[in-house]
Amino acid sequence: MLMNDTTAPEAQMPIAPSDLDSGKTPKMKAENVNVYYGEKHAIKDVSINIHDDKVTAFIGPSGCGKSTFLRTLNRMNDTIPIARVTGHIELDGEDIHAPRMDVVQLRARVGMVFQKPNPFPKSIYENIAYGPRIHGLASGKAEMDAIVEKSLKRAGLWEEVKDRLEDSGTALSGGQQQRLCIARAIAVDPEVILMDEPCSALDPIATAKIEELIHELRGKYAIAIVTHNMQQAARVSQRTAFFHLGELVEYGRTSDIFTNPRAKRTQDYITGRYG
Repeated sequence: MLMNDTTAPEAQMPIAPSDLDSGKTPKMKAENVNVYYGEKHAIKDVSINIHDDKVTAFIGPSGCGKSTFLRTLNRMNDTIPIARVTGHIELDGEDIHAPRMDVVQLRARVGMVFQKPNPFPKSIYENIAYGPRIHGLASGKAEMDAIVEKSLKRAGLWEEVKDRLEDSGTALSGGQQQRLCIARAIAVDPEVILMDEPCSALDPIATAKIEELIHELRGKYAIAIVTHNMQQAARVSQRTAFFHLGELVEYGRTSDIFTNPRAKRTQDYITGRYG
């Protein structure tokens, strides 16, 4: 089902983002990005476009750099003292490393959902209201109530929690906590949502709900997801980037990556020869 052995040699270059989505202005554009942790060269010259009408999946074996690259898109690596990032990353054509770029505002525009659900030790309501409150997005309680309800509805959680908004967010099940974290990210009206293995700690039923949610959010936000689950990448994404040893080996349409990869390393990973 996956492919035959006519894959092109490794030397063939992966599809350039500009060739793949020609004519479409990407929401985010990364060019020649390198990440160093001290002497370690973790990400090597990576270029990828993130579009607002597509889900982009980053796949590859553990330690390949996919999560490290994801964190460059909202400057999360700034929080690591030994990390250094070079290259150029744009959000709507604006350099995210420009001196005038407010990092707090950037992280509101480019939200993040982590591998392990991490609700605040506050009520469900306050988990959602926290971000809009510090960003001044609501002028009163009625507006805040509306933001909380809208965010929980978009995250597919409203019907399950609407009668217990004062309960602690940490009292929810793992899958509900992850949807709460997605609702929390949505509440500040982001443009991009980054998801770092959002289902790895969840059971299959909760995973299916998160995947359904990703489908529903597509088109409302640009979405990039790191996943170790290749079947999940095939189900939820329209573009896939395969990372190996800090390099972007191949980037292309998800259907092409999984059925007709251009690089031998991609084929070996997809067919389970390593990783």
